[in-house]
Amino acid sequence: MAEHDVRIERDSMGEVRVPAGAAWGAQTQRAIENFTIGGRPLPRDFIIALCHLKGAAARVNAELGHLDVPRADAIARAAARIVDGDCADQFPVDLYQTGSGTSTHMNVNEVLAHLASDSLGEPVSPNDHVNLGQSSNDVIPSALHLAAALALRERLLPALERLAADIEARAQDLRALTKTGRTHLMDAMPITLGQELGAWATQVRASATRLVDLEPSLCRVALGGTAVGTGINADPAFAGRVCDQLAKRLGLPLTPDPDPFRALASQDTAVAASGQLRVCAVAFTKIANDLRWMNSGPLAGLGEIELEALQPGSSIMPGKVNPVLPEAVAMAAARVLGHDATVALAGQSGAFQLNVMLPLIADSLLEAIGLLTGSAEALARTIRGFRVRTEAIAAPLARNPVLVTALNPVIGYLKAAEIAKRAYDEGRPILEVACEMTDLPRARLEALLDPERLTKGGLPAA
Repeated sequence: MAEHDVRIERDSMGEVRVPAGAAWGAQTQRAIENFTIGGRPLPRDFIIALCHLKGAAARVNAELGHLDVPRADAIARAAARIVDGDCADQFPVDLYQTGSGTSTHMNVNEVLAHLASDSLGEPVSPNDHVNLGQSSNDVIPSALHLAAALALRERLLPALERLAADIEARAQDLRALTKTGRTHLMDAMPITLGQELGAWATQVRASATRLVDLEPSLCRVALGGTAVGTGINADPAFAGRVCDQLAKRLGLPLTPDPDPFRALASQDTAVAASGQLRVCAVAFTKIANDLRWMNSGPLAGLGEIELEALQPGSSIMPGKVNPVLPEAVAMAAARVLGHDATVALAGQSGAFQLNVMLPLIADSLLEAIGLLTGSAEALARTIRGFRVRTEAIAAPLARNPVLVTALNPVIGYLKAAEIAKRAYDEGRPILEVACEMTDLPRARLEALLDPERLTKGGLPAA
């Protein structure tokens, strides 16, 4: 950088040349120069969560008499600006940095101090004022929990609700359409398309319920533990009051963790959250793959449904259309599974009083939430838009030899198996073969083998 493009900043290690237009200071600049591994910073949601904490902390420190009101107001206003989207380019520190997240933490402290100093017209210190009563060791895990809780409540959970509602609407429309069920990818007893879709909706709602159940744990934060969990240099009332302020503003039941030592040393809650995101990803993969199979062909596959044609499917085969959204969802779900493995490995890195992979855990959790949010929207669009190919469903249903299962209670398993084998070998409907191989009246057989009746379960009427 040319001399006129820089300014000199100082920290405990000495002077640092910082770009003249940057709002950050010396410690951020050192981190920019030291960490060049990943080429991208922590997610915006994480920075916003940090600023929520910083704004509330400044106000509480003023209430407790530890920080003068003008400085506290200036810091809180600066934090609100960042939450509202200002200065988004001022947080460039690489994701792969010191394991406590200190570099990103100081980046936020320095930017807030710079903005507050400019608005106040007098110096605001990133350490003595913005970071008063705090440490990276309690603030970063607190921001991790807060960012994840907000992303779940504001993004993923509403997306899951919309997806479940869309599936349920299609299931209701298709509740009377009977089709061949499948186990082991082989023909099985009949099921309605509504029942098949209804199972997807139940999977989605169960995933949402498990994620909702995590909220109380995510809302217990490490704030107040400061360096090692003892709360050194923090007012005993500080953490509780910050949580109260944020709870009122954000609508989350935030509280200080009752065991700050545990809150700093372990990331078990993040590991649990990641595990439930994995379950959601597995459910999405199941739904996406069912859609792909049902859409397959259309001539040489199942061809039960026709997905919305969104784009040409081949650079060489004209007219080919692929199930692009289910494929994209399956890839996103695979990435979520990878993030879960990462979080599990990172969660093991709590050594004594601190986990030292906090930035990696935060990034993995937040990206997984984002991927699942987008995937839910893609699946909802797919399910709203597919067309049922009733003719492709009806023909194999009538010839399905497994329908003979309904005769088991009447003629026995072995006799039913003979009928099924002959029907399959001769390519004839079960009803015709059963009429020839049993002495049951045709009307009785028609009632026993009615596919729609078979979707309701139970024993045949006497």
